[in-house]
Amino acid sequence: MPERLLLSYYGDDLTGSTDVMEALSLGGVPTVLFTKIPDAGLLARFVNCRAMGLAGTSRSETPAWMDANLAPAFNWLKTLGGVVTHYKVCSTFDSSPTIGNIGRAIEIGRNVFDQASVPLVVGAPQLKRYTAFGNLFAAYRGEIFRIDRHPVMSRHPVTPMQEADLLCHLGRQTELPSRLIDLAALAQPDAAGRIEAALAEPGIVLFDVIDAFSQKVAGDALWRAARSANGFMVGSSGVEYALIEAWKADGTISGTARFPEPGPVDRLAVVSGSVSPTTERQIRHAASDGFETIPVDPIALLSMTEQAIDRAVAAGLAALSSGSSVLLYTALGPNADRGAEIDTDEGARNRLGRALGNILRQLVVQQKLKRAVIAGGDTSSHALGRLGVDALTLRMPLPQSPGSPLCMAHSRLPEIDGLEVAMKGGQVGTDGYFSAIREGRMPS
Repeated sequence: MPERLLLSYYGDDLTGSTDVMEALSLGGVPTVLFTKIPDAGLLARFVNCRAMGLAGTSRSETPAWMDANLAPAFNWLKTLGGVVTHYKVCSTFDSSPTIGNIGRAIEIGRNVFDQASVPLVVGAPQLKRYTAFGNLFAAYRGEIFRIDRHPVMSRHPVTPMQEADLLCHLGRQTELPSRLIDLAALAQPDAAGRIEAALAEPGIVLFDVIDAFSQKVAGDALWRAARSANGFMVGSSGVEYALIEAWKADGTISGTARFPEPGPVDRLAVVSGSVSPTTERQIRHAASDGFETIPVDPIALLSMTEQAIDRAVAAGLAALSSGSSVLLYTALGPNADRGAEIDTDEGARNRLGRALGNILRQLVVQQKLKRAVIAGGDTSSHALGRLGVDALTLRMPLPQSPGSPLCMAHSRLPEIDGLEVAMKGGQVGTDGYFSAIREGRMPS
């Protein structure tokens, strides 16, 4: 590397991974996101980058899967020599002892990096996520809710958040001791000393973040910690937003970047495995804005996979051939959720994501599409793997829908290389999200 890598990260799902890439790239830190550990040739194509990520699926995996897969990923990140290594989790922190166990991931990271204390930052005001006295709050349709009362995340189909106190929530996932640097402590003149003392003890140290001031204090603390003995840290893209402020303050980065708008495409293909009411509104908006929307039976995709994929592809091709953009979805909001049936078969949700990825790949290749979208956080992680994408870079940010940018795909497959693709979590984005991606312009 021409300069020491500032940061490497592992994203626990794909949409979260692109969220980090967007935050860093907008902050003036050239970033690449790999879909698997790259070989030397692929790595060499991105020597200009000062941050590198690895997109994973641990948010939807078991602790046993983490034991087998996270240590090799962390060891590879360690070889990159970044000042910071970040295990990225969703800003809604949804997880459980059996699925997406954040506590177990922290334990594995501590062992790989031989680090007793691990900083944790979840609050990200840029995403309307806030931590106050250890409790997590998140926005929904212009209102702020405590996460255990959030209309979407308290009812998540796999990992509903029923505890807002993050350290209590983590206490069900790990026996590691935990401490909180709360808003009152951050405002004290001796805040730096209090933070240093907390990080000197083994365990997890959570930082409150609700605004620019608390984010700055947290960012300064993270940067000091990374340059000493605590370079491995955990949290949402709030980690990056906080560090960017510290890097700008000491001249490490300029803090600015330009991304020209790519402009519109004539046709766009979307696949959605989300059951969120946010995605429901986006699908209904797309239907009113020229998209042909096509329901796909998720149970048929799982039980009669090849035939169901063929039917979905045929319907999608017919719509695209007529000149329309197309959106294929497995649920239209939470009332159409078939999760109870899907979850009777272990691993079915992951297979469903892969099936949607197979559908999208055929649509892209056969119609030579230039742009596509995958909706659903867990869906995106498993669907993108079917497209043959090796790496992603930022093509266009969406300031009104942070965490769901348009990306550029890099692939050894010529029909996929250069594809513009966006991945969005279920609860992310404005109602007109799909139309904005089709138009290729940042909303005013």
